[in-house]
Amino acid sequence: MASTKFGKAEILATFYDEGVYTTLYSEGAVTAAFGSAAGQPTYAICQDGSAVAVKDADKTVKVLEMAAKTGNPVVTFYNSVGAKLEEGLDTLTASANVTAAIAKLSGVVPQVAVVTGVCAGTAAMQAAAADVCLMAKDAELFLTAPFTSAAAGDKVEGAGSAEYAAKAGVVTAVYETVQEAVKAAADAVALLPSNNLSSPAVFDFEAPAAALDMKKYCRIRAGVALIDKDRDFEFYADYGKNAYTALGTVNGSTVGVVTTSDRELDHESVSKIARFVRLCDAFSVPVVTLVNSEGFAKSCTEDLAGGIREAARLAGTYADATTAKVAILAGKAVGPVYTALCNADLTIALEGCVVSAVDPKVSVTVLYKDELEAGSNIVKDTERKAAEYAAAECSAKAAVAAGVADFATDAAGLRATLTAALDMLATKRAQRLAKKHGNMAL
Repeated sequence: MASTKFGKAEILATFYDEGVYTTLYSEGAVTAAFGSAAGQPTYAICQDGSAVAVKDADKTVKVLEMAAKTGNPVVTFYNSVGAKLEEGLDTLTASANVTAAIAKLSGVVPQVAVVTGVCAGTAAMQAAAADVCLMAKDAELFLTAPFTSAAAGDKVEGAGSAEYAAKAGVVTAVYETVQEAVKAAADAVALLPSNNLSSPAVFDFEAPAAALDMKKYCRIRAGVALIDKDRDFEFYADYGKNAYTALGTVNGSTVGVVTTSDRELDHESVSKIARFVRLCDAFSVPVVTLVNSEGFAKSCTEDLAGGIREAARLAGTYADATTAKVAILAGKAVGPVYTALCNADLTIALEGCVVSAVDPKVSVTVLYKDELEAGSNIVKDTERKAAEYAAAECSAKAAVAAGVADFATDAAGLRATLTAALDMLATKRAQRLAKKHGNMAL
């Protein structure tokens, strides 16, 4: 459990600029406040570690409703031993009201959860429903108490811990101390727009320290090479490690950046990307996707774990998103991966990329079957023919000629081309077809 020495007063003083804020409610287990956090007007709801009463839940609902009316983000600091049992079944109604208010506010203003102590049961569901969920290393997050699960014969090492929640993809990021998690919450609300109708803040910036290096490709370095210096806020670093997702800025304006590893995309990485893009789209944050992948994981085990469902969800998320989208074809973008990730307004093809409906080796075995079978060494001939085919039909130049990409550039010119593409899309407007909601695979 996180240290109780860093209590409500310390949390709010650290969260708000210069420790200045207006207290809305202070009696009971929950204190609510309003002030400026990293320059962004923000509401805060802070639990003190004791049991939450019905009146505390009512206060929480009122703050969430105020946030909807005024269009300002809400940050909730979770630390409670649970509901006040003396109040009986009334606690169920109160808790359900909080959950409903959180759901109604979703996509209207950013919601950030910060787990500073114990967060269990219904509170854990509420924290996980936030747009961004941060956690102090010594805090606890669980639906079922680990000791209860262990008593039933289901003992798992580290259950309920921050590390466990991060590996499960529930927590956006984990910090060593409560103080660091609180400061990170302020950074998160600064990067996101105040609501779904406003634009993100614009920051001073420095260019990235290094350009994209495809010879020493790494998904993290590739992402950082696109983002302004020291402006990257990575999401889900310990989950879905074949993809990198981060909020950051390009030329001072907030963007969401997605990069793939040069390996196969497993179902966790796919789920991670879809969740992140959904957040960006809700608040019209432009999405930049750098694609360099061997494709979706070719595994029946992955399929059984939901790989096809997650791939469908990913493709649907990109297709449904109306925010500005820029795709960068940096390495391999073949078949289903291209279809899922490159549904963009503008596409940049990097010199050296391979863009194809199927792998070039497969293509040549079909297109040049007779020629290859007549040769003296089918393996070497296939390799040679595939290289020739990739250079002629799957290159950056070929992608632009075919209309698959809008620009072709080298690594040195990528940043300038990306900036130009984002500038073109800065005034994008789009509307969805009238409907209650979509029904993509979740």
